[in-house]
Amino acid sequence: MLYINDHIWDFDLAASLALLSPQRREQALRYRFEQGQRTSVAAYLLLCQGLREEYGIGERPVFEYGEHGKPFIVGHPEIYFNMSHCCEAVVCALSDHPVGVDVESVRKLSELLVRYTMNEHEVRQILSAEQPALEFTRVWTRKEAVVKWSGRGIGDDMKEVLARVPAPLTTVVAPDGRYVYSVCGVLK
Repeated sequence: MLYINDHIWDFDLAASLALLSPQRREQALRYRFEQGQRTSVAAYLLLCQGLREEYGIGERPVFEYGEHGKPFIVGHPEIYFNMSHCCEAVVCALSDHPVGVDVESVRKLSELLVRYTMNEHEVRQILSAEQPALEFTRVWTRKEAVVKWSGRGIGDDMKEVLARVPAPLTTVVAPDGRYVYSVCGVLK
């Protein structure tokens, strides 16, 4: 299942911090600015909502982390999840199988970044698109979702990540075009 919140300024941050596990509260408060705190809190609350609605789990999840930093829920190895946030939105994906999700705001395009992160085919695809910044964000979120699905983290092979997509991959542009998200894997 996929949960999205693109109204991250529409909740009481102080009250919501009280709903988090101590571990997640500490993580959220490490963000220096309120924007980061809000997105961290909102992503966790989406996870809690999904666990309640999809699995009947009401307790606040505590995380442990894999070799490359991918979190998993202590006591629930059968549940796979992934969260992502940007300035515009937070997304949480839940599944009975590995899953990866990425959300990114559409920002001004940097051709240097395009050439650094994309292979030649993708560079041509992005630079010839009607909206190059949107196309870059679309391709980048797809790469991130695949990498997060695998649990490997970003590595030296980012240019070729999409050449070997291991699971279903879906990309959605927000109706207002402010952000893009991609999901790799089968959702619950």
